[in-house]
Amino acid sequence: MPEKTTNLNKIFTFFVTFFPFETYTSIIMFTINYYFMKKKCLLSIFTALMFISTQAQSGTDEYIDVSIGLGISTPFDDVDIYGAGFYIQGEYVFGISNWVDLRPYAGLMLAKTVVKDNQETLLEYKADANAFLFGGKARIIAPIPWVAPYMEIGIGGSIGTFETFTPFTDIKKNGLLLHIPFSIGVALGRDHNFNLELTYYIHPSVRQLSGATAIGLSIPLRTNK
Repeated sequence: MPEKTTNLNKIFTFFVTFFPFETYTSIIMFTINYYFMKKKCLLSIFTALMFISTQAQSGTDEYIDVSIGLGISTPFDDVDIYGAGFYIQGEYVFGISNWVDLRPYAGLMLAKTVVKDNQETLLEYKADANAFLFGGKARIIAPIPWVAPYMEIGIGGSIGTFETFTPFTDIKKNGLLLHIPFSIGVALGRDHNFNLELTYYIHPSVRQLSGATAIGLSIPLRTNK
């Protein structure tokens, strides 16, 4: 019995010596913060979508917007590194007024790092983004005939893989990440049913900006005109 007690004491002494109390505290706090970060991300997106659904009453116009274009990813850092690929997104549009509409969205972003022939020194660096995008946003549009400029902003989530590797940043993350969508563009045509836009998804946790140069088409489902 004394020998077992001595062995336990040795094990306890080893862990206390090499893994002090601060280490355990840091691990526990990191786990808690990571868990609540994911919870907050989902809660924020859920709140935005709930707001859209409550505002979208029976008297609103409803459309489906489909956009497709060149996907782009770039780090926050001021370096000549970027990714390019494919982008597609669908939005269910609730027209609240001539100036404002609300848009839950879902899409896909696939962008792989591009290195030019004269940039061999940058071969090891990355700005990759491969993710499913979803969330809710609002569009503010100037109702000008035929050419109507607009701006969009909201909150959303990305499920996938991101890697940002530059001389200043080295982050690779999988799973659910928070993003902030932001777009500028113009709606063209008599009914403003064609879109040309620059759309961005800001991912603070991986210090990366994903986006696209896209064209879109609006398909009316229900209109009060």
